[in-house]
Amino acid sequence: MSKIIFYEERNFQGRSFKCDTDCPDMNPHFIRCNSVRVESGCWVLYERPNYSGYQYVLTRGEYPEYHSWMGYNDTIRSCRTISSVSDMPVNEGSHRIRIYDRPDFQGQMMEFNDDCESIHESFQCRSIHSCNVMEGYWTFYEHPGFLGRQYFMAPGEYRKFVDWGATCATIGSFHRITDF
Repeated sequence: MSKIIFYEERNFQGRSFKCDTDCPDMNPHFIRCNSVRVESGCWVLYERPNYSGYQYVLTRGEYPEYHSWMGYNDTIRSCRTISSVSDMPVNEGSHRIRIYDRPDFQGQMMEFNDDCESIHESFQCRSIHSCNVMEGYWTFYEHPGFLGRQYFMAPGEYRKFVDWGATCATIGSFHRITDF
């Protein structure tokens, strides 16, 4: 069972909201979110209601202020557990992803089973236009070194970058989600 606690103020202060299931609209529960404690499970937080806007993937741990989860502001309006995102079975510990430098699985392709700290160095390319997540859950990051905007990637086919919620094909790094 997954459990997360949201706090309005930094350092786990102020009004809080405990959550153990998906929540498409958190507006009634708090005004802002400045700290989070993930007690169990792995969560995807969204800037807007109904699982839209910027995404933040959080594993078990404490996040004393929104910068600690690479948040751009104190706005969290929906959340869901990773186990509820995909109905495809996932073998724990097994990860496999194919990335392509063109839409619709065209162009140069490379397959990964492990984290990639710099796509440019590993793939000799600065953009990913499509990908196939064959096994496991992944997080794409806008910049190398696992920095910038995050995109949660569940098993499935993503024919173009807008399919995973990006506005451009710039992905700098990605890593496996193993803690859920």
